[in-house]
Amino acid sequence: MPRLFLETERMANINSGLGQVCLHLGHELVRQRPPGWEITFLVPPDQVGVFGPSVSYITATRWRRVWHPWKFDVWHSLYQGTRYLPMRSSRFIYTILDLNYLSLPEISESRKARQKKRYQHRIDKARAVTTISNYVARDVSGQLTIPPATPLQAIYCGVNTPDQLPATPPSVKPNGPFLFFIGMIQPYKNIHTMLPLLEAFPTYRLVVAGPNDRAYGQEMREQAERMGVSDRLLMPGPIDEATKWWLYAHCEAFLFPSLMEGFGLPVVEAMRFGKPVFSSPLTSLPEVGGPDAFYFQSFEPETVVDTFRQGMDAYRQDPTLAERFRQYSQRFRWDAIAAEYWTLYQDVASR
Repeated sequence: MPRLFLETERMANINSGLGQVCLHLGHELVRQRPPGWEITFLVPPDQVGVFGPSVSYITATRWRRVWHPWKFDVWHSLYQGTRYLPMRSSRFIYTILDLNYLSLPEISESRKARQKKRYQHRIDKARAVTTISNYVARDVSGQLTIPPATPLQAIYCGVNTPDQLPATPPSVKPNGPFLFFIGMIQPYKNIHTMLPLLEAFPTYRLVVAGPNDRAYGQEMREQAERMGVSDRLLMPGPIDEATKWWLYAHCEAFLFPSLMEGFGLPVVEAMRFGKPVFSSPLTSLPEVGGPDAFYFQSFEPETVVDTFRQGMDAYRQDPTLAERFRQYSQRFRWDAIAAEYWTLYQDVASR
């Protein structure tokens, strides 16, 4: 009877992007489990039982980071920074979400070199490597060495959105039409380049949701103050799920000017609601955003404003565009993603 091990200890931060990936992929893998397969999940202590009683659980502890001599037929780690590698014979599948760490200017070259060595060590142990976009697969092939016998496969992330908005009132409710961004508030997210939209369109607010305890968040507030638009910049910090879905459903447009993304989950989430997406043209974002999203060809204020104005005009004049966004987003469904992984698991187990 084949035994599958899934490392989902990143559900310790259940509302993070990776926490949600672990949660929804795990549920769908259980639902699609082929006859005869056993599944064991590595989970934080407060998530034991989250995938139901038909599977087994191991709790993630500090000690188990060091000593985890478990043996399974297939061992899948869902992100590149895993601390849980098989100590005994198991067929290891290694998922790489992105190599952004190797491009961050604030990280020293020596630290990048050490991290690159760790990534390579995990690749060398793997029977298969997966990435969450074709862009990341190309980046991995360019920066690391994939052994000739090791398959490298891009399997997208899925997107899970509610069929109807939660009844819980949102904790953030702008007083007027608003634009929306959600994600980590870090320099590579490039959000400050969107502030000229508040100058050019004085009826709009801009909601920037996500952890903002770093210096970049304060720099954005100071820039908005200098521009005279600080009263229309809302930075509520992390938000709950009900508020997130309400903001997607009620925003005028979604902005995602990030310079580095392995996938860009919020882009697809916004499209599920039929919203116009204004995105960076860099890394994985054109691959994920598809042909109908609007892309900033530069982040000069004039280009940002012109791109937004023209995109909103096109969106309002084309009554089919919202439905095209919704239909396009359906290619990122968890049932399809889980089916691809089960095909891979069975292939690796049989080799």
